[in-house]
Amino acid sequence: MAAGSDRECETCPLGEAVERREFLRDAVARALGAMGAVAFFSGRAEALSVAFTSGSGSRADKSYALPTGDGVLVDKDESVIIARFGGRVWAFSLACPHQNTAIRWDSSATRFQCPKHKSRYRPDGTFIEGRATRGLDRFAVRRDGGQLLVNLDLLYREDKNHSEWSSAFVDVVSPEK
Repeated sequence: MAAGSDRECETCPLGEAVERREFLRDAVARALGAMGAVAFFSGRAEALSVAFTSGSGSRADKSYALPTGDGVLVDKDESVIIARFGGRVWAFSLACPHQNTAIRWDSSATRFQCPKHKSRYRPDGTFIEGRATRGLDRFAVRRDGGQLLVNLDLLYREDKNHSEWSSAFVDVVSPEK
């Protein structure tokens, strides 16, 4: 029988046919609405205030007390890791550069590690091994007395901003000296 013939409709109540039509109409409308929302918001995502190396973002520097000894501080609210080792302090993005999984500090091995694919990093954020292909992304930092100021708008990638990435730390005097 041809689709849509009267005989086919006799086998199902009219209410079910209307419900199917309404369901399909609503499903198409929702899908079109979702695609429109994605198009609308993806255009806006390009206009976010984070400017990875231009410094034109609008957020103020985040202030942290300079660590008094070697160790790691994690600020989950800002997705920042503050690490002090060997007389230097760095601020890293909490996200692993491989797939943006939150990295963890392994104090027993004195290194960072991604729990998802096991990429490993030295305390200064340099890549050791794993699926990642570069070091941890570093924020621009500066010292103001006993405070570390982290510019949340300036994030350096080792592979794209190597000289800035290499110099994104502050020197601190070790308490032992």
